[in-house]
Amino acid sequence: MIRHIVFFSARNSADLDRIRAGLSILTEIPDKILLEIGTNLKTDQLGGEADLIVYGEFESEAQLAAYKAHPNYQRSIEIVRPLREMRIAADYRVEEAVRGSLV
Repeated sequence: MIRHIVFFSARNSADLDRIRAGLSILTEIPDKILLEIGTNLKTDQLGGEADLIVYGEFESEAQLAAYKAHPNYQRSIEIVRPLREMRIAADYRVEEAVRGSLV
């Protein structure tokens, strides 16, 4: 399984609802196990840059690629890109994740 996590910040906080709505289009894409759009609670004193988070779970890299090839993915980009300041994305294989101390 692949976990796909993307952090977004708004150029203008007044646009947060528009960005959230643009990202919500992604939830309609069928190629996924799970997709959520969350609002950063900003409880970490060092990590308040992100405003919104996209969290997705995919069966494989092929399913993630199909998700990104869906027309709704491009629709979301067209709405969100002009309004966002930052976008940081990361993907990782769950079966390769460290789940215990290495020392």
